[in-house]
Amino acid sequence: MILVTAGQMQRMDHETINSFGIPGVVLMENAGRGAVDMFLKKFELLSEQKPARQKVGVIAGRGNNGGDGFVMGRCLMEKGIPTTIFLLSTRDKLTGDARTNMRLAQKLIDRNPESALIEIPDAQELTRQRNRLLHQDIFVDAIFGIGLNADVRGFYKEVIDLLNGSEKPIFSVDIPSGLNANTGEVCGLAIRAAATATFAFAKAGHILFPGNQYTGDLEVIDIGIPDFIARDEGPRLFLMESKDITPLFAPRKFESHKGSFGHLVVIAGSPGKTGAAALCANAAMRSGAGLVTLGVAKDLNPSLESQVIEPMTVPLAQTSNGCLSDQSLAPIQALLKDKQALALGPGIGTEAATQTLVKRLVTDTRVPIILDADGINCIANHTELLKARKGPTVLTPHPGEMARLTQKTTREIQADRRGIGAQFAMEYQVVLVLKGAQTLVCCPDGKTFVCPKGNPGMASGGMGDVLTGLIAGFIAQGFSIEDASMAGVFIHGLCADFLAKKTPFGFLASDMIPAIPRTIHDLLSRNKT
Repeated sequence: MILVTAGQMQRMDHETINSFGIPGVVLMENAGRGAVDMFLKKFELLSEQKPARQKVGVIAGRGNNGGDGFVMGRCLMEKGIPTTIFLLSTRDKLTGDARTNMRLAQKLIDRNPESALIEIPDAQELTRQRNRLLHQDIFVDAIFGIGLNADVRGFYKEVIDLLNGSEKPIFSVDIPSGLNANTGEVCGLAIRAAATATFAFAKAGHILFPGNQYTGDLEVIDIGIPDFIARDEGPRLFLMESKDITPLFAPRKFESHKGSFGHLVVIAGSPGKTGAAALCANAAMRSGAGLVTLGVAKDLNPSLESQVIEPMTVPLAQTSNGCLSDQSLAPIQALLKDKQALALGPGIGTEAATQTLVKRLVTDTRVPIILDADGINCIANHTELLKARKGPTVLTPHPGEMARLTQKTTREIQADRRGIGAQFAMEYQVVLVLKGAQTLVCCPDGKTFVCPKGNPGMASGGMGDVLTGLIAGFIAQGFSIEDASMAGVFIHGLCADFLAKKTPFGFLASDMIPAIPRTIHDLLSRNKT
């Protein structure tokens, strides 16, 4: 699903009106009527099972969002639904298409004693009309729209407080008023909608946290913007959907064998962190990779052989503290001959000799590398190595590791995950998987994909090691690094959602691994055409 910013949407509206020739009032009519269709389905106002006539209050601002609200109000009146439009302004301040639709709505109000248009231009009038406003059964929020980029102030804040506190359902037009359409951030205060009808494309703010907590059920309404205008705008943000992932899995041929699905090398583990190595290797096998070889410090090899059954293990040179040494570089390079991918870093530690090993592998390895955890920490102060590398690279940092990579604070990363992640991916020409709630896959061409799957139960150790194994396993099977990253992130989240159906938290990273094949099977089965 394409996600757009407020600026992109405004440019597409402008092109449609001024270059293509569809009048703005027609786009507004299409928007309002489409929103009414969704509204009626959501609240079943015309259902025979709901004989009581519910009263609708449309809360309209004086801009185009308010104009959409006037269209909705008019359409609801035409269907015999008692509708009161509360205009947060005076009529004389309306202009353009909003003014046109206000006048049309007034013509219906004049013929309908159950409907009204009430002006509320300030806090004093809001106090006078408070009881009448709260007497409505359902509210339509048409206050601000997607152009808001400053905190909600004045009596608008009082209005939103009043609506949220009413405990009545609220239906938002285009975006819940008070949300930043680009970031999903709350501009001081925002409507908590039960549902939102948005127009032409979903906005980034609907999907990105915390906006997704305010949007409710989301439906995209086609208002008539031509496809070529959207293509010319070149959207760069997308929501991952099942239909994006299922085509990546080709049917397996009858005569397939283990060599048909790639051989992955995993270099991981250190004293106290053997679990990270085992989780990564076992997840890669469960992803469908044909063969996995796990390279570890030689003293750790005996303990890891009991943790991994199907993956092979290779003991490697180690430091006096039992971590991987740079003396293991040549054996690893020999091991990588004829292999399809290298997963590097889970639990590997950051000793000086280990850092030297990681840096050499990053710059010299020609097969795709998936760099995770301590592998990222080993190069955090030497990101120029990423520009000297020879092979395709995926980095899978959590926000703290991303902060170290960029010399920023974790707070700064979390405040602009999409912007910082996309910039890093483009600058270093890597795929960046920025983990966290709504994991992002940022690609070298500037496109970013948001994962809607996953839940708070994933906040436990080892989950990232499983994700690295999934992505690496898919790359070994022949996926591109972009496709493997998206498939890994999406299926990782689906596995967690499957486990959360039984318990919302307390499931382990090791519980995720046996769920991988079933999750892939269910995903492919649900999306057969």
